[in-house]
Amino acid sequence: MLSSANKGALGAAFMLCTVSFAAHAAWEPSRTVEIIVPAGPGGGADQMARTLQGIVSKHGLMKQSMVVINKAGGAGGEGFLDVKSSSGNPHKLVITLSNLFTTPLATGIPFSYKDITPVAMMALDEFILWVNADKPYKTAKEYVDAAKAANGSFKMGGTGSKQEDQIITVALEKQTGAKFTYIPYKGGGEVAVQLVGSHVDSTVNNPIEAVAQWRAGKLRPLACSTTRSSTITTRSPAISRGTAFRPANRRASMSSI
Repeated sequence: MLSSANKGALGAAFMLCTVSFAAHAAWEPSRTVEIIVPAGPGGGADQMARTLQGIVSKHGLMKQSMVVINKAGGAGGEGFLDVKSSSGNPHKLVITLSNLFTTPLATGIPFSYKDITPVAMMALDEFILWVNADKPYKTAKEYVDAAKAANGSFKMGGTGSKQEDQIITVALEKQTGAKFTYIPYKGGGEVAVQLVGSHVDSTVNNPIEAVAQWRAGKLRPLACSTTRSSTITTRSPAISRGTAFRPANRRASMSSI
């Protein structure tokens, strides 16, 4: 899937961090470092944080421990407010996604992206339209036609309310004329599980959030949220034949303090 691209982005960002630490060798963590994830377990941001945690631990990059803490309440607002209240604390980081911008707009919480300091861009993941592999839809057109015929009864699962998954769902409705019932969950991992269990009819999870279920033959990708056809072909013929659909929305993971 996008693992090689993600590893490249992660490697570049990680290198920036090590260069930064080298340039400021006089400072090093004096206690446990917390990585706050403003989303549930299993999603892209959560996996990014745990990958970082594993790299730091494996290579002994600092003497202190690093822990990952999920705070998904209030569409991630719980996590953002926690980090805001820790202003000036270099032992607390946050892996952000698009809800860095959408959550304050949707909920009115007293938080702004200006309240934190960006450190590095970690990855950009395109969204994939997924369906259960047991369903008859082999193309995006077949799926859209079925959704139109269902007249609003098709359930689209996604991470959070009024975040990028729901925004893409609304955009898909406007583009195709189909109607969906949007079902919010706390994270991409939970979303993938719900689709495998046929509790929802489709999702727009990132590749990394559903890759395990796809490799197990449980899910089928139909389209990418990009302005061009996917060039991913390795072990992914279904995606390479998928239809591109707009908007070219991506979930961005960025480490910030």
